[in-house]
Formats: sequence, structure tokens, C-alpha cells
Amino acid sequence: MSISDNHIYRSDIIRAAAADIPWEKLYNRTLLLTGATGMIASVLIDILMYRNQNAVQRGQETRIIAVSRSERKARARFAPYWNRPDFTWLSHDITAPLPELGTIDYILHAASNTHPRAYAADPIGTITANVQGTYRLLEYASAHECRRFFFFSSVEIYGENRRDVDRFDETCLGYIDCNTTRAGYPESKRLGEALCNAFASQRGQDFVTGRFSRVYGPTMSPEDSKAIAQFIRNAAAGADIILKSAGEQLYSYTYAADAATAALYLLLKGESGSAVNVADRASDMTLKDLAALLAAEAGSRVIFEPPDAAERAGYSAATKAVLDSTAIERLGWRALTPIEQGLKKTVRILRASAREGACSQSDGT
Repeated sequence: MSISDNHIYRSDIIRAAAADIPWEKLYNRTLLLTGATGMIASVLIDILMYRNQNAVQRGQETRIIAVSRSERKARARFAPYWNRPDFTWLSHDITAPLPELGTIDYILHAASNTHPRAYAADPIGTITANVQGTYRLLEYASAHECRRFFFFSSVEIYGENRRDVDRFDETCLGYIDCNTTRAGYPESKRLGEALCNAFASQRGQDFVTGRFSRVYGPTMSPEDSKAIAQFIRNAAAGADIILKSAGEQLYSYTYAADAATAALYLLLKGESGSAVNVADRASDMTLKDLAALLAAEAGSRVIFEPPDAAERAGYSAATKAVLDSTAIERLGWRALTPIEQGLKKTVRILRASAREGACSQSDGT
């Protein structure tokens, strides 16, 4: 069964699809998303395909081109849409030029390594997706009169909070030690933002950037090695929550469905050339409190285990990364899922998926 059939997840999609944004800007338009099977992009596709299916009249649909690399993953994730005329999947390495696809009205670039083990194991791929991939997509956008380019950036561009501010707003410059393997992710996201500005200045390409806090939800990859992802998977399995530090790190979090809705607000309402934080004010939390919440949900314990070398190499040095979300709230966006509720939803959806998988295997399907 597809995740879109889960009643909890489906209620998230229905609520997001009713957001008060100018959906008419997407009517009869073509939208391309890279990293299509990723945590936020896949939710965006579900929202738009739900709206297409429930369009009041012809011409209100949005044509989706979903770009990723694994056909197996894409077929499994987007099975309900695979043969629909408003959905196209494209296998493509974004560091190479896009094939000719005709006019694309909106390009959303969400393809990137986004977790510590990937940063440590594939630092070159991390950098090239954020820099070369962004360049290739902007080249296509500017050559084809794309209405808007959306760049998925990150809280990571602010680096380490040296306690000179309480929250990062969009004017903060942050601090990153660039002479580390781990720096490849935040520095390449910074350069991706700079590329967007360069194409705006030199080619007149309209763009908006979303700087997302740490995002979590049921669409997380099973390979995601971020602390919250590991905690959630353990909670869903009823296992102990393994904390690999004292847990004093204080971060902003956003539930995946809320993050996807924020991307739509910025795409359709954001000021051209702006870079805007995306974070839920009700979801700032330390790692140790996060671990305790999930242990309570799982009926398990929080235990400490030292990180291995690969984990240490990929860990962020930031001990406090809390975002000021004032700018996006001025556009009318509000997060609807505080972290206590979001964690419960995520664990219950993953448990249901695991049960479905076990049933399918026992049935021989």
C-alpha cells in the first residue's frame, strides 16, 4: 500500500491542499521537481496530484515532471500516479544538462544529500548536487523563460551559532569552518544561493530560496542518518532511543507536510530574489528532549552510545540552530503540526507501513 493511502498521511495532504495560496498560478502549468522521492519533494507531489485529481474543471491541473535517479524507488513511491497523463517521471543525474523538455514554468531544486553519513561518504556528490546541479537547472530555466526557480536551502548555511544571536534571521552571516569535509554541505548550499543571485543579476532569472530547518516526517529516507531520523525509526520499532551526545543541542524542526506547504507559499507568494527561513516556532527542542518524547511514545529507554568515526565526520558543529520564522509568517504561512504531534504521527505511520509490509510478505505478495 502506498503511503498516500494511510489515513493519517492523507489527512495531512488534504489539509495542505486547502492552504490559502494563489493556486491559480499553477493552473495549466508545468512544474519540475528534482529529488522527487525525497522527504519534502514527494509530499509536494502528493499535494499537487491530490489537487489535480480533485480539480473542479479542466485546465486547473498542474503537470508534474518528477526527477530522480532510481526507477525502482520512484515506481514504489508514485505508483498511484505512474500512468496518469499529468505525471511524468524522468531518470536524470542533475549534474548533467537537462534533456530538452520544452517550457517548464516552475523548477524546484530539492535534490541533495541531506544527512551526516552521506556528507562523510560522498562529499563530492554532496557539493556537486548543490553547485553543479543548481547551475545546470538555472541554465535551463534562464534559457526557457521559466517563471520561477525555487532553491531548497538549509539552516546549515548559518553554521555555528556563537551565542551572539538568539535566533538566526535572514540577515545573519553565521560561522562555518570551511576546512572540513563536513563543510561541503553548508558551503555548497551557500554557493547554490549565490548562483541563484548571479542568474538573477546576469540573466534576469526570477528565483526564491527557502532556508529550511531540520525537517522530519513519514517520508524520511530509510537511509537518513540524522539524529531525529534514527530516533524515529527506533521508536517505530519499539527499540531504545540511542543518544550519541549529551543531547544539549537546540534546533528548530518542521514537520514534512508543513515544510512542503511552506515551499508552496514561497513559490507562489514569495518576493523575487528573497531567501526566507522555514521553521515551526512551536518545534524548537533539544536532542535529549526529543529522545525522551520518542522513548515515551515507544515505551522504551534513552541510552547513550558513542558515535563511530563516520558519524563524527558528518555531524554538525552547531549546538544551537534556531530559526526566526517571522518573514514566512508574514506571507500567511503557519506550521500546523507542533513537534509532539508530528512525532506521534510519524511513528504511527511508519508502524502501519511496517505492519503492511509484514502482512504482504506473509501473504507471499
